[in-house]
Amino acid sequence: MFKFETLFRSDRSRARLGRVHTAHGVIETPAFIFCGTKANVKGITVDQLEAAGTQIILSNTYHLMLQPGSETIKSAGGLHKFTGWNKPMFTDSGGFQVFSLGYGGVASEIKGSGQRGKKRTLLKITDDGAIFRSYVDGQLITLTPERSMQVQMDLGADIIVAFDECTPYHTNKFYTATAMEKNQCWGKRCLNILKEYGNGSQALLGVIHGGVYEDLRYESAMAANNEAYDGFAIGGSLGKTRREMWEIVNMTSSWLDRSRYVHLLGIGGIEDIFHGVQCGIDTFDCVAPTRMARHGAAIVKRKELRGDNGRINLNNTAFRGDMDPVSSDCDCYTCKNFTRAYIHHLLKAKEILAGTLLSIHNIRTMNQLMEDIRNSLAADNIAAAIAEWCGE
Repeated sequence: MFKFETLFRSDRSRARLGRVHTAHGVIETPAFIFCGTKANVKGITVDQLEAAGTQIILSNTYHLMLQPGSETIKSAGGLHKFTGWNKPMFTDSGGFQVFSLGYGGVASEIKGSGQRGKKRTLLKITDDGAIFRSYVDGQLITLTPERSMQVQMDLGADIIVAFDECTPYHTNKFYTATAMEKNQCWGKRCLNILKEYGNGSQALLGVIHGGVYEDLRYESAMAANNEAYDGFAIGGSLGKTRREMWEIVNMTSSWLDRSRYVHLLGIGGIEDIFHGVQCGIDTFDCVAPTRMARHGAAIVKRKELRGDNGRINLNNTAFRGDMDPVSSDCDCYTCKNFTRAYIHHLLKAKEILAGTLLSIHNIRTMNQLMEDIRNSLAADNIAAAIAEWCGE
């Protein structure tokens, strides 16, 4: 039921227009995948997601395994029936959450804070899998490639990910290489489980690792090319700076089999998306659009900024009497019906509606970004979209 087809390839870069066919519909690529970690994009209904032009959402294997449990979701008919979302769905393997909670996450490692003052949930990593304690009830749990696949098959998402250890930025080359080799073995085990027990409706992505090391990234990409994955997910630490991340994504994607679908895990900045698209990335996911919204930040085009970073902060006093919509270029429900002044008031009054309205706007803006990218690629002129969204 899964098929990826390339509709157009640019002569100026590796950028391409594509189409992903799944059991629950078609995804036009490049596309952005919104994170509904616990089977819900926070504060947003599926009708609001669809009205904002959303094609696909992501849910998290690790969190749903712990609560309410994959068996509960399976008994409800899978994630689609459980959530009411009838379009394509994506689940990650749970590996990132297990290991980031144990290590403190890549950002914590870069800042040097690690897990100080926090109780570790990851207890041990073996060749078989990861042993950790549930943050819900403290239960001791072993998550293996086989268990991750079983949970993802219970959840029933259209695109699923092989179980992997996500090594943080600070790990040395020897550890990164050891983890990469283990991930290759785990990936083969995931393929075997899907082949034996799958129903043919799910596509499995192999994760490309290797940290910041070029030779390891090459080895990981070549190994994945030789396996029967439906596509690839570029993961692991992508470096300490944006420039380093761009270099890693560029070289990694250049080695992957171009006939297969490619996803970039956990990246959602506008400039990062433009760079990724030109490297041949088909889809992106990130919690940032809705997380920023809950903190009062609206994503806008560069020309509307009163600062930088592709966003405006509606908590700022400057918006108290601003009767303009969040964005004059946006056609979302929020921008058609409410002003910056009203949303500023809701934020100051700590009304939860503020987060919902800004989430609707940010979701629509990210979808509009991807629509503009697809249109510009069809004309083989992505520079026009870059100028519109990022300026010079």
